[in-house]
Amino acid sequence: MPLLKFDLSLIKRRGLRFLIGVDEAGRGPLAGPVTAAAAYIPLKAYPFLKEVNDSKKINEKKRALLLTQMRSHGVKFGFGFSGVEEIDRLNILGATFTAMARAVARLAAGIGADQETALVLVDGPHKIKGLPFKQEAVVRGDQRSVSIAAASIFAKVARDKWMAELDRRHPGYGLAVHKGYGTKTHLAVLGARGPSPVHRLSFAPVKAAAGAKV
Repeated sequence: MPLLKFDLSLIKRRGLRFLIGVDEAGRGPLAGPVTAAAAYIPLKAYPFLKEVNDSKKINEKKRALLLTQMRSHGVKFGFGFSGVEEIDRLNILGATFTAMARAVARLAAGIGADQETALVLVDGPHKIKGLPFKQEAVVRGDQRSVSIAAASIFAKVARDKWMAELDRRHPGYGLAVHKGYGTKTHLAVLGARGPSPVHRLSFAPVKAAAGAKV
């Protein structure tokens, strides 16, 4: 309930037509893309979203169920990502903001939101540079705003599915299991085999593994 109250209070105080939450999944892993999602919740959907919470506090099965429920009640999402090449070129923070901006742009185009009618809530302490929308950074936003929490669920579900596909394309690393995070098993395989094409070469453990294989 506090997550719903945060958003509804903000909508009422600001007289907002569109409140958009944006969050990411996959900043920390050694492999795979960083994904982002933007979420817009119609007012009529709020009463049905009492169980929506930070994706990290919900198991995989529950996330999938909540995503289905949100869509059935008219919640709209936009998706964006940055692949490993972009992560290595921009750094992970720059790639994350790029993915977020793409997610917001796609959602806004789909619902007809613009600079005059929308406010974007960004999870974390930083705003998205260059984003042509009014925005506010919300620290621990996925635990405070239901719009950001909804985006976090979509981003996590989408990325997990993507990692399962990358596991099929690059077997042997266990990407579908650890989702690219630096687990002990992942680091052991990485050290033995070297990085795959979907590992982030700018990350120190991957760089070290690549150097060991030269």
